[in-house]
Amino acid sequence: MTRGRPLAPEGTLDVDGARLEYRFVRAARAGLPALVFLHEGLGSVSLWRDFPDEVARRTGCAALIYSRAGYGRSSPVPVPRPLTYMHDEGLRVLPRLLDAARLGDVALVGHSDGASIALVHAGGADPAGRVRCVVALAPHVFCEELSVASIAKARDAYQRGDLRSRLARHHGENVDVAFWGWNRAWLDPDFMRWNIEKYLPEIRVPVLVVQGKDDEYGTAAQVRAVAAGCGGPTRVLVLDSCGHSPHRDQREATAAAVSEFLAGVCHANPGRRPRGP
Repeated sequence: MTRGRPLAPEGTLDVDGARLEYRFVRAARAGLPALVFLHEGLGSVSLWRDFPDEVARRTGCAALIYSRAGYGRSSPVPVPRPLTYMHDEGLRVLPRLLDAARLGDVALVGHSDGASIALVHAGGADPAGRVRCVVALAPHVFCEELSVASIAKARDAYQRGDLRSRLARHHGENVDVAFWGWNRAWLDPDFMRWNIEKYLPEIRVPVLVVQGKDDEYGTAAQVRAVAAGCGGPTRVLVLDSCGHSPHRDQREATAAAVSEFLAGVCHANPGRRPRGP
């Protein structure tokens, strides 16, 4: 739900010294939390395509989709990024974004880096308790050798293949900032020590984790860590014939599971924040 006048369908928000592009889908039903979509390490507003619209339609919730600084049409950022960039986004930037958008209760839906940022925020920067639940699509809570190997392959595809031109359609002049800010951070040797598991026990709201069996960027160890570490109720969905992007690789199964989970949390107790034991 939004506090005061709803956002325009699209525009920019001034957050933490940056201009962040957003798209907003109005709620079909009053009194429900707003869905906030947090994109992957190479994502943006446009790369979500119409998945947020579909989930908003099925749940009746409003949806805010935004590009982090350095992505899409948002302000650029200096590179290299600090290795704490996901901590920074979850602990400092996301709270200010929610304030700038005048959002009350929210449900966070994150993919990959966005899922990690959602978990950091829910476990470390939500003292007011406005996060009602978290959907984590292919989250990372620590760095794995598999992730590093796949990200190294992405670097080769960017330098020698057509990955740069494909990403430029979504990031424009930010394309090199978006790619190298993500790629160089993950390939920094010190990033092997990156870990956000300490935030999981403080997440007391329901969490849904969706993972593809063929995820080339993370193993089942990520799912096990989230399920074991969260302080509230956690559901896990592992999809066959699915890689790192469940909402693209298995769109219908993912949309159905995410919408059912969100509806169960948001509709069952409107105005209340369910907590785990």
